[in-house]
Amino acid sequence: MLRILMASSFLLAFSAPSTALAQDPSNSIESQTGRIAVETFAEGLEHPWGAAYLPDGTLLITERPGRLRLVSTDGAVSDPIDGVPDVLADGQGGLLDVALDPDFANNRTVYLSYSEQRSGGAATSVGRGRLDENGSALSSFEVIFRQEPAVSSRHHFGSRLVFAPDGKLFVTLGERGKMQQAQDASNHLGTVVRINPDGSVPDDNPFVGKDGADEIWSYGHRNVQSAAIHPETGVVWTAEMGPLGGDELNIPEAGRNYGWPVVSWGRHYSGERIPDPSTRPEFAGSIHSWTPVISPSGMTFYTGDMFADWRGDLLIGGLSAGGIVRVRLDSKQFAGEEVLALGRRIRDVVQAPDGAVMALTDEPAGRILRLSPAASQ
Repeated sequence: MLRILMASSFLLAFSAPSTALAQDPSNSIESQTGRIAVETFAEGLEHPWGAAYLPDGTLLITERPGRLRLVSTDGAVSDPIDGVPDVLADGQGGLLDVALDPDFANNRTVYLSYSEQRSGGAATSVGRGRLDENGSALSSFEVIFRQEPAVSSRHHFGSRLVFAPDGKLFVTLGERGKMQQAQDASNHLGTVVRINPDGSVPDDNPFVGKDGADEIWSYGHRNVQSAAIHPETGVVWTAEMGPLGGDELNIPEAGRNYGWPVVSWGRHYSGERIPDPSTRPEFAGSIHSWTPVISPSGMTFYTGDMFADWRGDLLIGGLSAGGIVRVRLDSKQFAGEEVLALGRRIRDVVQAPDGAVMALTDEPAGRILRLSPAASQ
């Protein structure tokens, strides 16, 4: 059932953008490649979670409590968009990621992931609807995928949505705190799934016809809240949260098991040791791991001109890190990193059309921060 929010007209009502930080030249941070200006581009968002740029340069933003909004090119925030599905906004759950159909310019289809209350508990679902020309409502919303099973837990919903160049949709899913089930390829807990845009199963998925969950691409994950497509190879990369230590950067391969909770670079919260991944070569290995954790959420490969020295780098939102983690890569190898310290939990990071970097802060009074090279003094 869709939650329909009453609107007084079909025109979006935008609130005035904040320019307080934009007018203060002292708001900047140091990086390995030079000083960076940090501005508040928009504010007044409650726990913003996901972001996607529309062709006209406006941002589509999810708020975890269950609202979808547009943010104009000057930072004005719209009223909530009608037609968003009911979400279970509890614990780590709520309205999560947003992605545009690859053919959005023609079909205006928007995809959302969210936590859904169901018989037996809750789980992550994915649906799609058409954004009207005024940007005021989603119509014909339909659920195209449901994580199974639904369980009683307030944790580890995932979830990021990324389209591969071939049009297939990757969805990252947490194991909902049910650790041992992440080793069971007959369910969706702790998996990366791959589906067609309508939710059907691609014929070349690795577990089709093998008594498993046909949608699964890889499994044995803990809680994957970061995903991006490599701009040159077209391959999906992910970053997932470890327990007490052991966040991972991975390139999920078809049919591979990534080991959680049998192995990990971290420990259980009780302090109990977990065997290192290197002790079990049958599990797929990670590109890099973090201890202490960064709590990765959202990421993008930087391809712009504004930060020329960052081209090809991964920019990962860091909740525990309190900023953006910039990862330098040499092909598939980790080559170094730095934390762009913003003093706030960063839930998502996206590249703006002009090459600026936009970061969503995970706060009750959340902001969108804009990062650009600081002007020479």
